Amino acid sequence: MSTRTHLLTGAGSGIGEVLARLLRERGDEVWLLARSDERAGELAEACPGARTLVADLADPIAVEALADRLPRRLDSLVHAGGVVELGTVGELSAAAWVETVTVNLVAPAVLTRLALPALRSARGTVVLVNSGAGLVAKPQWSAYAASKHGLKALADSLRAEESEHGVRVSTIYPGRTATAMQEKVHAQEGRDYDPSQWIDPATVAAAILQALDLPDDAVLTDLSLTPRG
Repeated sequence: MSTRTHLLTGAGSGIGEVLARLLRERGDEVWLLARSDERAGELAEACPGARTLVADLADPIAVEALADRLPRRLDSLVHAGGVVELGTVGELSAAAWVETVTVNLVAPAVLTRLALPALRSARGTVVLVNSGAGLVAKPQWSAYAASKHGLKALADSLRAEESEHGVRVSTIYPGRTATAMQEKVHAQEGRDYDPSQWIDPATVAAAILQALDLPDDAVLTDLSLTPRG
């Protein structure tokens, strides 16, 4: 398989970090989006050979500024970054809503738009790492679930719009996965955190690789993963 080029968000930990390492290990070119120059240095050290771009997903204007800095050809764009803040509708602040929807939905939409020419050039794949919350909204999860329901809508529309250009769009819906975000969720829920109870990030990364490596005659549209236990 020839060398391919990928752009990832959320590569600082969890699923994105594992995926970036796997792609580099097989010799692919990897571009990682970092929220700050300091974070870019950390990502470059953790994933030798990867290139970095700096823009905070919480700032869509900063994401817009990447327009002239993206690779001209992209075999994939993987949206693995995200934030979560639990709370009831009666408790969540406007700031929590704005940050959650901006990072989890608006920024991916903006970045995808900027990357479309490069993706069309390569007949590439967009992978959106969603969540079980993107299918079912439970108490305390309103802001996060709303952002992820929106991400599903973004994926569905994008898939229909870009099929004529050869761009594939895949959504992965992991259940609870043993990441730093999951540890934060447990803290917010007031529960002890045992990563062995949840999906290994490497398992989700393997599913993303399957979507990226699928032969050109098919699209992996939607894939849900749930903890076996």
